[in-house]
This record gives sequence, C-alpha cells and structure tokens, in this order.
Amino acid sequence: MVDLVKKTILVISSANIDLVQKIDRVPYSGETVVENDGTYSYVPGGKGANSAVTFARFGADCVFCCKVGADANGAKLKNLYKAEGIDTRFMIEDSENPTGLASILVEKTGKNRIIVFPGANGNMRAEDLEDAFTCYPDAVYLQFEIADEAVIEACRLAAERGVPVFIDAAPARFDFPLKKLGEVEIFSPNETECRAFTGITPSNEESALKAAIRLRNMVNAKYIVIKMGEKGAFMFDGSEYFVYPAENVVPVDTTAAGDVFTAVMTYSYVQNGNIHSAIRMANVAASISVTRAGASTSIPTLAEVLEYRRAAEEKESAAE
Repeated sequence: MVDLVKKTILVISSANIDLVQKIDRVPYSGETVVENDGTYSYVPGGKGANSAVTFARFGADCVFCCKVGADANGAKLKNLYKAEGIDTRFMIEDSENPTGLASILVEKTGKNRIIVFPGANGNMRAEDLEDAFTCYPDAVYLQFEIADEAVIEACRLAAERGVPVFIDAAPARFDFPLKKLGEVEIFSPNETECRAFTGITPSNEESALKAAIRLRNMVNAKYIVIKMGEKGAFMFDGSEYFVYPAENVVPVDTTAAGDVFTAVMTYSYVQNGNIHSAIRMANVAASISVTRAGASTSIPTLAEVLEYRRAAEEKESAAE
C-alpha cells in the first residue's frame, strides 16, 4: 500500500507510565510470590499513547491531545512522543494530578492483567479539547481511558466539523452512555469489553454476531469490529458479517496488541476506505506486536508489516 496523501489523525486519549512486571503466574488471594527469575521495568504506555506511537510509525501525521502530571513522568513522556514524530502541542500539564500509571502483570504465557491509575487522564475536561481541532484532522481517534465528558465532547466537536470518529472501546463499563457518542465510523471492543457492554461473550461466530447486533443497537456505528485475540477479528456492517483469522504466532506479551490493531485498522481505513484490507493489515500488526515484550516497544512499523505480508505471500506461493 502506497500513501498518496499523508493523513492527519487526532488522538484524544490517555498517556501513562507502565510498571511492567514479568512473572510466572498471578498470585492467589493472600499469597506472596517471590519472582527470582522475573523482571520489572517502567516504560511508556497508556492506550492513547500506544495508538499515537502506532500512527506515527505507520507514517500518519499524528496529533496527540492528552493530559499528564506536572512531574518527571509527564516530562519524560512528552520527550518520548516528540522523538517518535508525534505532534505534542496539545498535551496538557495537570498541576493537581500525577501522570497516569498502569500496573501490568505479564504471565509466562504472554497473557496480561492490568490495573490502571488514571491520574491526570481522569481530569481531561470538555474545555481542554477545542484547541486540538485547529490541526484540521482527517479522523479523530478515541478510547475510554479518559473522562466520559471528554470522549463525548470530542465526538460532538468532530461531528460539527464533519470529521469521522474511530473508537477503540476500552476500557469498558456497562453504564457508559454510548448513545451520546453520535455517529461513529468504527467501534471496536475486544471480547471482554463486548461482554461488559452487551452481556454476551463473543466466543464463536454465532455469539459474536449476537454481540455485534446488540452493540449496533447501542452505538450508531457504520462498522462493529470485535477483536478476538488468537481467533482473529469479527466485523459486522449491519447486514453481513465477516471473520478474519489471526496470524499463527507464539505470543510473548499481549499488552498493546489491541491498541495496535485498532490504530492500524484506522490508519489503513482512513487511507483507502477498505474495511477488509484494513482489518487484515491490523491482524498482521497485532500479531507482530504480541511476539515482542512491552507496550510501545512492541509496536511495529509499516515497513515491518509490509515485509511480514510479503514473506507470508512468498511462503504460500512456494507451498502451492
């Protein structure tokens, strides 16, 4: 895929410092486990930041509107985003709250469990957003890791300007006012988030379709795209559904896979308007990310995704 026009994507979302803890297994209630072979590290994270880095590495003109604390972590994150080529003009410093923190437990299977302390992310307000729209975005990209009022206001401002909205529906709450989002181009939860919104766990095609239909009655979305981990992705457009198998890889760490998937899907869709090729490219990018440790450290570039696809096609041709 060749980019003819560089698109501007405005990400309004979260920025965190991640405490990543590599462990054998999660302790039972009341149990203390000493991890002599485990490791821990502090790395940049946050669903919004992971997505912003993904957009930048794929060649988009990424503008990041977020809120961080007036602390060392906030300053560190801003410098890291600048180094990635992200436009940080609309990063806001919060003097009352610390930079957000995520505590991430990664088991040896690659599965993770995450506890998020929102900090400044939870203090993002409607009045913080309007200036960011002066970048004249081609798309607005949102997640639910900031205050509800900020998400809803971002959707309103985008609708006023005729800018399509893409939502990675994480983290999910059953009481989120989804109807207030207005028109959404793509609404993309994972299996756990589907269950939170609809009460249905999309474990197979039948249950995924039921969940997607219920979601489409809750959100005015053109496409519902459900991320299903190693089972791939499921898309419903209101009349038909499609299943996109995942790549066959051995996972090391799934921490940022969902963020990478939805960002790459959005990037590709904004470039060419083809939802099918967008999801296929997103599957490849997410598959590469799970073979690497960490959040931002696991995010591939566009060149790496294209090389992976080229090698896979050559392998398929040789097998025929």
